Amino acid sequence: MMMGSFPPTADKWAMRFHYPNFQNDMWRIYGRVFFNDADYFRVGDEKRFDPERIRAFMFERGIASCPTVVQAIRETGNASDKNLTVVTTVDLDSILPQVPKVKSLFTTGGKATEVLLNLLNTPPAKSKYPKTNQSIDYPYQWHDTEQSHIAEQVNDLTLYRLPSTSRAYPLALDKKVEAYKEFFKKMGKF
Repeated sequence: MMMGSFPPTADKWAMRFHYPNFQNDMWRIYGRVFFNDADYFRVGDEKRFDPERIRAFMFERGIASCPTVVQAIRETGNASDKNLTVVTTVDLDSILPQVPKVKSLFTTGGKATEVLLNLLNTPPAKSKYPKTNQSIDYPYQWHDTEQSHIAEQVNDLTLYRLPSTSRAYPLALDKKVEAYKEFFKKMGKF
């Protein structure tokens, strides 16, 4: 399951779906990784991607997507996670039952990684966070005490940290494509 932080302000949206900013390279990376075409998910010459085509592709490949932050304040009004104040995080107790076959989570940057690791009963020290293109065991323990048959369950997940797809992240597109391609090969998505 792909987990980013939080979308940019609505004025930057080119579609109503995950990674809605046309300037973000997420869907170009997916296009290159799976179809060798950065514009595969683009709508003609328009500055937007086709959310229905993306949804169909992700469903077919078994790739889920979910933000780690449900409610936030963008202190500077831009898409940078550096000035993102998290108000409400994702409720994995309600998300994980919707994707019961999920074995791995992957983040698209540092903030999403930090948010997920802080959901663990015993969050690791920041010095133990995975670096870009690394992974860590993610023993998520359910917190929902109302569902006692689920609450005791532990998901032995793996958390992978991939490069940010933001153009502000100082890594060439080819290197990002390479990192995502390697990850998806490891996950058996080819």
